Amino acid sequence: MSDGTVVIWDESLLAYDLGDHPLDPVRVELTIALARELGILDRPGVRVLAPTPADDVALARVHRPDYLDAVRAAPHDPFFSGYGLGTSDNPIFDGMHESSALVAGASLAAAEAVWRGEARRAVNVAGGLHHAMPSRASGFCVYNDPAVAIARLLDLGAERVAYVDVDVHHGDGVQHIFYEDPRVLTISLHETPLALFPGTGFSDETGGPGAEGSAVNLPLPPGTGDAGWLRAFHATVPAALRAFRPQVLVTQCGADSHRLDPLADLRLSVDGQLASYRAMRALADELCDGRWVATGGGGYALVEVVPRAWTHLLAVATGAPVEPATLTPPAWRALARSRRPERDVPLRMTDDADDSYEPWQPTGEPDGVDRAILATRRAVFPLLGLDPMDPAV
Repeated sequence: MSDGTVVIWDESLLAYDLGDHPLDPVRVELTIALARELGILDRPGVRVLAPTPADDVALARVHRPDYLDAVRAAPHDPFFSGYGLGTSDNPIFDGMHESSALVAGASLAAAEAVWRGEARRAVNVAGGLHHAMPSRASGFCVYNDPAVAIARLLDLGAERVAYVDVDVHHGDGVQHIFYEDPRVLTISLHETPLALFPGTGFSDETGGPGAEGSAVNLPLPPGTGDAGWLRAFHATVPAALRAFRPQVLVTQCGADSHRLDPLADLRLSVDGQLASYRAMRALADELCDGRWVATGGGGYALVEVVPRAWTHLLAVATGAPVEPATLTPPAWRALARSRRPERDVPLRMTDDADDSYEPWQPTGEPDGVDRAILATRRAVFPLLGLDPMDPAV
């Protein structure tokens, strides 16, 4: 196996553009520009590969053929309705099928490179469209590229694939698609569905018939910051992954858990998000011989947060993390101001936040985060053969 990293990127991925919409492709453009300015994409062992669109065979592994036909037809029919398309969340746009298939193709290329040993890690920051369902668009997502990539890994011979989703929203589409497949473990940490779209992801969603224990959901209260979020992550994710013993780790790294994100109410910093990426790489190294496929996801603080967060992700995937105190390069700041002059452009790669946390313990007076942790551990840990009250697991 090559010890290198593949970054799937081409400017054509910016064509996934919903128009005047929170999911603005400028966040991906600025991510790649920042990573380039910091030299991350020029590191030894890093290859940048352009994607090709996923074909109908690959897409039909998770999406119904009539839905694929609808996505193709919708831009050409002014009276089109249905399949979740044409809404404020999922507006119809020119080239919708082609650009969506290209995003899925990028995640496919990442998964294939890792599974075939061409790279140990692969990243598609334009991906992570985790809400799309088999027969409808949802939550800004037309085709579910993480699910398409996981399906390809299964077809290539993977017997156990783990998916970890740290987006502020529940990874409902991926969970739904594999809910009855014991070969896929889905783990999602997100803001409680009582307060946030899509309204799913409760702790008692633990997998369908024949796949009990294959879904882990940790819904967190609004206002959860770095210390609570990291305590929750480390109280659930490592133990579940170790029990499942995945051969490859797929992650959705939405940056909308940040305190500046306009669409949600968690309170993470860029430093806390960086800590999560480091933890996920360490788990891939421990359990999967380093095999890690990482995608982007949500994130709507387009200049202030997403480019820094995903540049940290790219740095962790390609080698050493970027020192948080690093200044953002002047050329990148100029580009960011030219693209979005109304936005605040960050000067450094850090929020100057403390990413330490207290490990979870089943004693004392729990707060909302601890109650959520305990509910999740009680719901799913016994199904994984784990003691929910043992803080050592």
